[in-house]
Amino acid sequence: MTTAAFESVVLKGMEKQERDRRALRIWLSLVLLSLFALVIVGGATRLTNSGLSITEWKPIHGVIPPLSAEEWQQEFDLYKRIPEYQQINSGMTVEEFKGIFWWEWAHRLIARSIGLIFAAPLAFFWLTGRVEKRLKAPLLGILALGGFQGFIGWWMVSSGLAERTDVSQYRLATHLTIACIIFASTMWIMRAISPHEEAPARRSSSITLAMVIALMALFQIYLGALVAGLDAGLSYNTWPLMDGALVPGDLFIQKPWWINLFENPKTVQFVHRCGAYVLFALTFIHMLLTAQELPGSAHARRAMILFALVSAQAALGITALLTQVQIHAALMHQAGAIIVLGFAVAHWRGFKGAYPLNAGIIERR
Repeated sequence: MTTAAFESVVLKGMEKQERDRRALRIWLSLVLLSLFALVIVGGATRLTNSGLSITEWKPIHGVIPPLSAEEWQQEFDLYKRIPEYQQINSGMTVEEFKGIFWWEWAHRLIARSIGLIFAAPLAFFWLTGRVEKRLKAPLLGILALGGFQGFIGWWMVSSGLAERTDVSQYRLATHLTIACIIFASTMWIMRAISPHEEAPARRSSSITLAMVIALMALFQIYLGALVAGLDAGLSYNTWPLMDGALVPGDLFIQKPWWINLFENPKTVQFVHRCGAYVLFALTFIHMLLTAQELPGSAHARRAMILFALVSAQAALGITALLTQVQIHAALMHQAGAIIVLGFAVAHWRGFKGAYPLNAGIIERR
């Protein structure tokens, strides 16, 4: 093949690949928006104590809600069998039950819908040759993790159907963390096939710190889920002091000491606060370091935005705490956490640059 013919083939291949990537980015953007909605509705489900209102796992039939008074009564009778009704909501009417049922039903419906939003377009893009080889395994991995997440969701709900009046904080944290891993993975792939306005900064020490910040944002969400699972935000509603001190007492009152990190509401809330301080400090240092190493670059500008987002998220967290987890403040805090995580992952991936176009054609020459 002559040089001119080869260049023509490469150019056409690059144009097609960019069109395919544009379609994939639109699809992945819809997936991200759906995942964001799922997490927010899941948070509302937790805040309204609605998560145990549906006591059976019906992946297919469960899409259809009760349609008659008789079906509503049957669903309510199932709810009456669990400890949450017997010990907390005894005397609840069917109409009051509907109020919590719809939150959980909506959460499950969105989760099912995301399965279709992800799987159906993936199959189409795959069968029509629009998915690059390097993307196939990661996308299949996200699909498999999404299916596993459905099982984790039921595993979480089942923890509150027999002996407890709520779900296990361990399982709640696992459920939310996996959802965030799916969200972060989708963001990573979408960023990798997006145009980058400048060359990669492969030698910058800011890259390592960007990675640490993204992982810390995910860990902070895990800690927040433990707080939610223990209702730890409903007590010690002062800031910056907690129980009258910067470092409150009785943090390790339970034995063994490490169990306090997961089961002592005071300790769990304190560790979540400390995680917020660490994340704030890391993003501040990262902003200064990136401005010094890569002055005037898009990387430096994104580092400033990331610090601003973390600052806003800290303010939302303090607001949620001071209002004793008022639902709107709490949901804004949860939304802020997902936004910070998504931006942190995209920022980290931005240092690496986009996947090169038509690398396969060049390698075959």
